[in-house]
Amino acid sequence: MASSTATTLRQAVPGLVQTTRRFSPHLRGERKVIAGGSVALLAEVVLRLIEPWPLKYVIDTIVEASGPGASVPAGATKVLALAALAVVGVTGLRALASYLSTVAFALAGNRVLTSVRAQLYGHLQRLSLSFHSKARSGELLTRITGDVGRLQEVAVTAALPLVGNVVTLFGMVAVMLWVDPVLTLVALVALPAFAVTGVRMTRAITTVSRTQRRQEGQLASVAAESLGAIKVVQAYSLEATLEESFAASNNKSLRDGVKGKRLSAGLERRTDVLVAMATGLVLYLGARRVLSGALTAGELVVFISYLKQAFKPLRDVAKYTARLAKASASGERIIELLDVMPDIVDAPHARKAPAFRGEVRLRGVSLAYEPGRPVLHQVDLHVRPGQRVGVVGPSGAGKSSLVALLARLHDPSEGKVLVDGHDLRDLTLESVRRQVAIVLQDSVLFATSIRENIAYGAPGASDDEIEAAARLANAHDFVTALPEGYDTVVGERGATLSGGQRQRIAIARAAVRQAPIVVLDEAMAGLDQDNEEAVDSALRRLTAGRTTFVIAHDHAAVVDADLVVRIEGGRIVAQGPPEDVLGTNEAQARRARRHRSSRLAAPVGRGPTAGRGTGARTR
Repeated sequence: MASSTATTLRQAVPGLVQTTRRFSPHLRGERKVIAGGSVALLAEVVLRLIEPWPLKYVIDTIVEASGPGASVPAGATKVLALAALAVVGVTGLRALASYLSTVAFALAGNRVLTSVRAQLYGHLQRLSLSFHSKARSGELLTRITGDVGRLQEVAVTAALPLVGNVVTLFGMVAVMLWVDPVLTLVALVALPAFAVTGVRMTRAITTVSRTQRRQEGQLASVAAESLGAIKVVQAYSLEATLEESFAASNNKSLRDGVKGKRLSAGLERRTDVLVAMATGLVLYLGARRVLSGALTAGELVVFISYLKQAFKPLRDVAKYTARLAKASASGERIIELLDVMPDIVDAPHARKAPAFRGEVRLRGVSLAYEPGRPVLHQVDLHVRPGQRVGVVGPSGAGKSSLVALLARLHDPSEGKVLVDGHDLRDLTLESVRRQVAIVLQDSVLFATSIRENIAYGAPGASDDEIEAAARLANAHDFVTALPEGYDTVVGERGATLSGGQRQRIAIARAAVRQAPIVVLDEAMAGLDQDNEEAVDSALRRLTAGRTTFVIAHDHAAVVDADLVVRIEGGRIVAQGPPEDVLGTNEAQARRARRHRSSRLAAPVGRGPTAGRGTGARTR
């Protein structure tokens, strides 16, 4: 994935503007909150402008009039009391306005970015397998969590305060020009010096910030990969090797982070020096103007007070440069991901699929994940409803790619995939996938209850349907023996269950779907004999009367198929009865053994040919 090329704060600002525009649909829903925050912000600016004036009034009307030897003016105590109350009242109202604006903008920003995170997660769920096969999961997780979190943080702690201070700056400069134009121009002399110093340092700060952000994504990828393969790591004693690799990347991120902080701190201190120099110059010239009578002492106090507030945005730019640069990079990374379009989408004319009977035809189908590198070549196949099809061939021959076409996990580069005469590309994805159940070799379960894991096969399934599916999958007995039965929460990827138990839960998940087309992709590979018999029995029940594709390296799994297809090099080199494709002697011997091992696996329950007609679950 491309990385951002911005190297200065000036270049980072368009990135932030682009991010704001891209997320403007989310902002529209928060218009009332943003409007309220804007009113509070303007009230805060006005109150900041008013805040020093009671002090000016006291100095000019009482302090100066009560010089050495002079009598205290009548009513001075009352005036002082009113001025003190005015200071407290204005400051209190300003604090309230500041609180309301901060809360309003923070609420709007967090709501918007929470919505953006949900949009980004949903978008990733819909991106095709070809994208996910190349992307690194840790990098994607960093974008969902870290990049969106970075935008949330910066919106509240940097961008909003900076906007408020910039508005205040314009207001105060206007009042300062009204009070004393000459002194105002002297004060603004610091701006060119700040610009010269800031441009050079912000270039280095933003470059380091972007490098560090990329490094954080790589760190997350390394951690996710190693933790996801923890069994391999420990089995091969790779802990030290991977720790060294992680430490190298971690130290690189540390160096970049320290360098960024050092540069940012240097810019802040230089800004402080420039502000102090400008303040000292104004104090010197302002005092002389007071002595000459061109300015009152109270006006000088107001002017100095404004000057401190007016220079605050300069300090904020120095303070928040690194944060704004990282936010710009994060926004660009999020937009970059949202701009990736799924390869498999509903056609404009797509319609909802009818309930399938299960007739499958492939006509001249070719499939290429990358241009010029096809994995399937001109495949022709006809499967009648309810047939059991064995798919055999060496690893990498294209077996899984062939059956992936049935659920539109991929679309053919050439040719057509037809179910009951319907080209799948003319049907909506959801309505096609709802009628295909897949059981994989590596049965992935989610870190939730067994009940929910089974219900994922058909969201909204009743408890009775879930239990019936578990019984069909030979899972009910071991599930009820668990401490909390169907409410038992399994570990990530089902790590707290045995391989055979995970596989039977996966079969139950497929069974509750009641799909007319079933794909078994090496569904019994790696199981011991006891588990294999239980799983095989469950699979027989699951596929009874349904169009079934069985991918297997072990020919024993397909000897009783109605049709066996052999694939080599992405081409069907043989298809027909098991005896013709596997060889008569081999097929007969393996069929006998298969019959003995599955003689207790008679079909149970209703298949698609009994009661429902198609077996397609309708909701």
